[in-house]
Amino acid sequence: MSNLFQQAQYLTSAFELSQILPDEGREVAFAGRSNSGKSSAINCLTHQKKLCKTSKTPGRTQLINFFGIEESRRLVDLPGYGFAKVPTKLREHWGTVLSTFLLERKALEGLVIVVDIRRGISDIDQALIDLAGHQIDLHILLTKSDKLSKAAISKTMSAVKRSLGDERHSVSSLSILNRQGLDQLETKCAEWLALG
Repeated sequence: MSNLFQQAQYLTSAFELSQILPDEGREVAFAGRSNSGKSSAINCLTHQKKLCKTSKTPGRTQLINFFGIEESRRLVDLPGYGFAKVPTKLREHWGTVLSTFLLERKALEGLVIVVDIRRGISDIDQALIDLAGHQIDLHILLTKSDKLSKAAISKTMSAVKRSLGDERHSVSSLSILNRQGLDQLETKCAEWLALG
């Protein structure tokens, strides 16, 4: 299955809704706070170090980036949110574009919300869960799990699962360093994209 994700290739980027690819096929989108490890998670999933540009500077992903896996199946990297230094006008633009994309995109099968496991679900993550959660299946991906003990990971995962309160939504953890938890992410994305 991982071979399919390894085929991922950059397709295009969009700043405006008018630039987005036609609404067809199946897509899985990745969203998360700036510096939550979103781009790194996509690189880990696709076994490619440079598919998504990663940066220590928060707010680096400023476009909606599309990556093709096989015909009409795509991964979508959404702009990071919650970074204060982004100008208000741009923040508002992203807010409109993202909410429209998440609520109206028919090709969107699932949304992975990337959360730094040490920080937990922030207010802005919760706002996204509330916005999209009744419309689309969510998977909360708790990254940087190598920073915590197994017991702490398990406790955080249970708390997040409880807070979601909807059986359709799922939770897993991921360490980019040792790829612990990558199989769960692969399985979830493959299921949404109907791969394999």
